[in-house]
Amino acid sequence: MLVILGGCASVRDSLPQVSGSMFSPYKIDIVQGNVVTREQADLLQPGMPRQQVRDILGTPLVTSVFHADRWDYVFTFRRQGQEPQRRRLTVFFRGDVLERYEADELPSESAFVSSLDARKRSARNPALEATPEQLQRFAERNEQAAATEPPAPAAPPPVTSYPPLESSGGSNR
Repeated sequence: MLVILGGCASVRDSLPQVSGSMFSPYKIDIVQGNVVTREQADLLQPGMPRQQVRDILGTPLVTSVFHADRWDYVFTFRRQGQEPQRRRLTVFFRGDVLERYEADELPSESAFVSSLDARKRSARNPALEATPEQLQRFAERNEQAAATEPPAPAAPPPVTSYPPLESSGGSNR
């Protein structure tokens, strides 16, 4: 058994090292917390009741027994190959009404959605129409391929003989 394990180690040591290269394991996107956009924060007004704040922002990620007049909305987004996004908005209440809020720089809804797009955009869009020359070359290649390929043999007709559904004898009731 030790010989086999030793052989595995020697094979691993002989492989090229790929740390820091283009080869890396896939890591899933990690989204945590509440997404709060600039448009949502702009709706907040001093004097709003807690329920109205909750309707606009959602349930806070962090509430504390020790800080009953403070709600924290935290959002983090991690994607392989990109800098992590982290935003925070804290809402302060006096009694049961909104007193004020403090927030990091919040993105607009459209800016946030565009930051989630993982596809890399190319500098130019691919051509979606073929030129007449390309169409002519395509037709010529198809004609050549049709001339060199032997015709496919005809398939035999399918068998349509089925066993009887009922026996020819009497009924079994």
